[in-house]
Amino acid sequence: MGNTGRTLRVSGVPRGELASRTLAMPADTNPTGDIFGGWIMALMDGAALMTATSRAAGRVVTVAVSNIAFLQPVKVGDAVCCYTDVVRIGRTSLTLSVEVWVLRQGQGERVKVTDAEFTFVAVNDAGRPRPLTQSGNQHVAANSR
Repeated sequence: MGNTGRTLRVSGVPRGELASRTLAMPADTNPTGDIFGGWIMALMDGAALMTATSRAAGRVVTVAVSNIAFLQPVKVGDAVCCYTDVVRIGRTSLTLSVEVWVLRQGQGERVKVTDAEFTFVAVNDAGRPRPLTQSGNQHVAANSR
């Protein structure tokens, strides 16, 4: 696990708001019993999508995932929580920080296991980029850091 220039904290307080929570199950494991990274990425994308859709006031699509770091393994029985926070807003796009924290076997202290940035573009009904709505921009700006 290389450091990408970020501070990789694995304990403390999650950044942003809780966007989703689910239970890690045996069907999501690799042969060594750890949860597949791809399953974690899908959870992160779904959590970020819900936040981005709300902030953009409409349909969005994922266009990039960057700086993903798998910090700790996720095990069967862990409560997996995804937290999202808006970090950048463009004319048609927004970027979210997504952190994944777990409660081991659903209890104890939270442990940060993964983080990344997800970038979304707001699109119209034809799937073409559209400007973020004025109300969406105001909503995003009020909730970004």
